[in-house]
Amino acid sequence: MSDSPSPGRRRFLQSSLLAPVGAALASTTHVEASALPDAGKADISTDVDVLVVGGGTAGTIAAIQAGRAGAKTLLLERGAQLGGMTTTGGVAFPGLFDAWGKQVIAGIGWELVKESVELDGGKLPNFAKVPQRHWMNQVHVNQFLYAILAEEKCAKAGVTICYYEFPTSVTPVDGGWQVECTGFGTRRQIRCKQIIDCTGGAEVVGMAGFERMREDETQPGSMLFHLGEANDPGRHQLHQLYVHGADSTNSRTVTQANLTGRKSVLEKLRKDKKRLMHLQPEAAFRESFRIVGETVITVNDYTGGRLFDDAVSNAFYPVDLHTKSGVKPKPLKPGTVPTIPLSALVPKGSRNLIVAGRSVSSDRLANSGLRVQASCMGMGQAAAAAAVLAVKGGTTPLKVPLDDIHRLLSDHGAILPGKA
Repeated sequence: MSDSPSPGRRRFLQSSLLAPVGAALASTTHVEASALPDAGKADISTDVDVLVVGGGTAGTIAAIQAGRAGAKTLLLERGAQLGGMTTTGGVAFPGLFDAWGKQVIAGIGWELVKESVELDGGKLPNFAKVPQRHWMNQVHVNQFLYAILAEEKCAKAGVTICYYEFPTSVTPVDGGWQVECTGFGTRRQIRCKQIIDCTGGAEVVGMAGFERMREDETQPGSMLFHLGEANDPGRHQLHQLYVHGADSTNSRTVTQANLTGRKSVLEKLRKDKKRLMHLQPEAAFRESFRIVGETVITVNDYTGGRLFDDAVSNAFYPVDLHTKSGVKPKPLKPGTVPTIPLSALVPKGSRNLIVAGRSVSSDRLANSGLRVQASCMGMGQAAAAAAVLAVKGGTTPLKVPLDDIHRLLSDHGAILPGKA
């Protein structure tokens, strides 16, 4: 028997040997992370004007707004990327920016979404056309592109991003707060004048000792994935399955939700006998703790389109409560555009602390409509405007003149309530 390979096997071996070389030649781009002067230290101390906790839907926009308005801003995110439910959760169709034939939410969130779509060669809806179903005007974004564009905008705004870190204690001090944080290999002490809690569950508010609310039952989370065909980001929605009992309260409950969701995807994969082409790293959560604010938005306020005296942003979405029997959205009546008051973003009795996103002070049904991304982006920008002006005025967000907040928001592209 000859030791020489056959011609066919020789060609196979040659191509096999060449393949890694080709891959190496194709990977000739090198980048180098800049060295950090304090990289060897475990204990870090940071002084900022505004601390944003949570780099999700609302927090990313809040940080960019605070930075653009001139505040020294630090953004803490427990995960590895910005965007929250849009990116890590995979709900990459943020809605809704329009209502009844016109755009009602714009500003920095819309800027980020619009640029993501345009750079990706995607398509924007025609907001002048009232769709038959609300979801028809949702904007599909490439979640990967969205995340890195968000980082770029933070960098241009001068925002410092700290991934893998989260507060462990929050203490009021003269002129603001002292916040102890931890990450792997890092213990950070932050002194700041204002905190914007964008954790989605009002985690900082809870640490600071202010009241929160949550029903025993919460809406299911969703594990998003794609089977069979290659995922085409920015062009369609992913497949999803409900994870009932999904609870974003702490690392243990999040772990349980993720394990449950992944196990269910594996079972479906075996049953359907298809290839798994995409799986989000974390379940998308819908509901957690909400603050008890100076104002509580009720479902009647929401469905009635109440224009609050201290309204700072618009919202628009059906009442959208997901249950074990599914979801039956209840559309708003024609012409209705709910608003969000500044006082619903401020924990009752607090100073120098404000929230944005789904932990806005609201009853459960109102929150089921308020929790969507465009509304959360509007809240994030408004909360940051109030926080920055409070820093500049040496006061607290509720005491900032509303006209000043509106002026700053308008200067940064936001649509003011009652002005759409």
